[in-house]
Amino acid sequence: MFAKLRESIDTVLHKDPAARSRLEVLLCYPGLHALLFHGLAAQLWRWRLFTTARWVSHVSRVLTGIEIHPGAKIGRRVFIDHGMGVVIGETAEVGNDCTIYHGVTLGGVALHQGKRHPTLEDGVVVGAGAKILGPFTVGAGARIGSNSVVVRAVPAGATAVGIPARILLEPALGTGSGERDRARDRPHRPDQGCGSHEAPKPGGAPVPTFAAYAVTEGDDPLSVVIRELIDHVAVQETRIDALCRQIAAYENAAPGSERAEPARDFAPATGPEPSGAAHRLPGPEARDGLYPHHATESPGVARSPLDREGLNRLVD
Repeated sequence: MFAKLRESIDTVLHKDPAARSRLEVLLCYPGLHALLFHGLAAQLWRWRLFTTARWVSHVSRVLTGIEIHPGAKIGRRVFIDHGMGVVIGETAEVGNDCTIYHGVTLGGVALHQGKRHPTLEDGVVVGAGAKILGPFTVGAGARIGSNSVVVRAVPAGATAVGIPARILLEPALGTGSGERDRARDRPHRPDQGCGSHEAPKPGGAPVPTFAAYAVTEGDDPLSVVIRELIDHVAVQETRIDALCRQIAAYENAAPGSERAEPARDFAPATGPEPSGAAHRLPGPEARDGLYPHHATESPGVARSPLDREGLNRLVD
């Protein structure tokens, strides 16, 4: 018992830079008090003294603001920081070296008596206000961002954020901004015990360190897709602008002069007509209706009526 208590105090000193002494941790950290109460309540629960176990859990909740059901399984060196509003359900399992911040719920969504709460494997960090709901597993070393709502399993080492939570895309070392890469490669010092950067091994390979509040440098896959769509639209706009300039240059060419044929790297505007004629380009009214943002002239390009028949002959 005293060995586990010493481990818990050392864990707080390692992960919280505000902790200055073992006595301060023992007297002033409600997360530690809640774990001590839970140890007693869990033993009473195993002895099938269910009502007494629940009463001890209730007293712990009144004194600490942290509710841990006596049936929950809590590992070693678990750190509940601040703790107010934390709820851990009956069939929840928390592995070794996990960190849980205030406002976290490990809840169940089923009404049956079986497994209905999540399982956190070793080294999981759950940010403030996160809700993990359901009988699934959060893999070892995973991070749950603050205020996220997790309703499905999270792979080991992954980071989940959002409502509902999505798995972030972690950047590879050396691909981020210069300052972030320098922070990742900076050697870890003992006095930086709760830093979120990475400390290199003796052989030079980076290893993850504790990330307070599950802060990550990963990127939301949804935002990645949106940025790629924006880039694609920008490329299409550039091609459309170039096409409109070629059409305007063709229209403004002097009568009798040789007209350069516009580039043909774009699809025809319409399909084949029933009469068997070749592809036709739309008239100026149709073109301006399809592309209203091109109805106005580009700088330095004069506008003249589109020679529709001439262009159709050119396409033919």
